[in-house]
Order: sequence, then C-alpha cells, then structure tokens
Amino acid sequence: MTRTARRTRRTRRTLRAAGAGAAALLTLSACSSSDDGASGVSGVSGTVTVFAAASLKESFTTLGERFEKEHPGTKVTFSFGGSDSLAASITGGAPADVFASASPKTMKIVTDAGDASGTPATFARNQLEIATLPGNPDKIASLKDLTGPGLKVVLCDKEVPCGTAAQKALDAAGLKLTPVSYEQDVKAALTKVRLKEADAAVVYKTDVHAAGDKVEGVEFPESADAVNDYPIATLKDAQNAEGAKAFIALVRSAEGRRVLTGAGFLKP
Repeated sequence: MTRTARRTRRTRRTLRAAGAGAAALLTLSACSSSDDGASGVSGVSGTVTVFAAASLKESFTTLGERFEKEHPGTKVTFSFGGSDSLAASITGGAPADVFASASPKTMKIVTDAGDASGTPATFARNQLEIATLPGNPDKIASLKDLTGPGLKVVLCDKEVPCGTAAQKALDAAGLKLTPVSYEQDVKAALTKVRLKEADAAVVYKTDVHAAGDKVEGVEFPESADAVNDYPIATLKDAQNAEGAKAFIALVRSAEGRRVLTGAGFLKP
C-alpha cells in the first residue's frame, strides 16, 4: 500500500470518529433536554395571581407553597373571598390570572362576560356541615334543630355559594330559618361561631376541618342535596398565562387532589 493510500484511509477513519462523536453529543443533548422537561423545568416565572373562594384558603395556600418550590423564582399571590364578589371584581377589570370558584353559577358570571380563557374544569366538590361551639352545648343534632327558639344561627349571604347551598338544604328539609346575620363568605360565618357571637353556622365541611378543636361539626343528611362543584379557569387577560396553566395543572394533579381531599374536599 502506498503512503498516499495509507494517509487517505487514516483521514477517513478520523472523519468517521468525529462524526460519531458529534452524534453522541447530539444524543446526550437531547437526553438532557428530555430530563429537564421530566423534572418540571418549563420556563414558568414571575407572579401568578389567583382569585379563589374563601373555603379554599388552607388548601390553596399549601399548593401555592408547593408551586413556588417546584418553580424557583415564582410567586403565587392569593385573593380569597366570596365567589360572587371575586367574580364581580374580575368582570370589573381586576387583574388576575386564575379564578377558582365555589360554584358553577359564580364561574358562569365570568364566562358569560367573556373573561375566561377556555372551558373551566371542576377540580373538587364540597358538602355542608353545621358548625357549633366546642362540645355542642346546645345539643344540635339536625338541621331542624337550628330553627329552635333562642338559638343564634348564622348563614352565608344568599348570593354566596355556601349560602345558596344552605338554602337548598333547608328547602330539601322543608324548613324555614331566619338567621341573626348573613355573612359575606364562609370564613366570616364560621368566625361568628368561634367568637361565640353565634351558636351555630351552616358552613362547609372543609371549614369545620380547618378550624380544628375551635368548633364542632354536625353532619345532616340534607347536605347531600346541596353539594357544590368547584370549577377553575385561566382568565382571558391573564398577565402570566403560562404560570396560570401550570398552577391549574398542579391543582388538578394527583398531588393537588391529595391536598384537597386531605382538607375535606370531595373528588370531582
């Protein structure tokens, strides 16, 4: 073999080796990108503003902290309150990325105004319970007992989902109840009992659960006729649409469902 032929063969081997090395680097790069995607690196950043029903305060606060850990550098800010008030704020132009409502009816206010992006998804359900003072000193055992003379009972405002649900349960039982006050959201109703300004309140099971030993819960069968679905949606004018989608994905994930059921919510 001539010197020129040997040199040509060595050059071809070198080129083949270089090509194989480049292919290996491309494969490694692709694997690295795949690994980043699997670990949740999605480019989510900035602040995610969430408007959510008051009954979601504890579970969403927990999920917000999880979200910030999964997406370093992000911040989740919440505005909790009565779903009707939040819906009115959104349709009035209040800046928000996500709306989580305690009923389809209040979500419809937002969708009818064209302020939601896409179709809202139901992520949880909630059922009513009677909250009494610790030890249940008035021996309340049923919804009918709330109509007893001299008993101070608090309900959520009729426009708020928990108030609508309470009225639905009362209608199912054929009962009429005049409360000492109607409160703007479920937390306010429960606070009346905790401060001993009321003997009982019709609230959600999740709120009784969150209050711990500060109140006592009494179940009643009519609550099965007034279970609320909770829908969630990205808002049309979201300043952080990608962050909104990522937060909703967490809420609807297995981890999100575990947090919600742990707080007393029912599965959707």
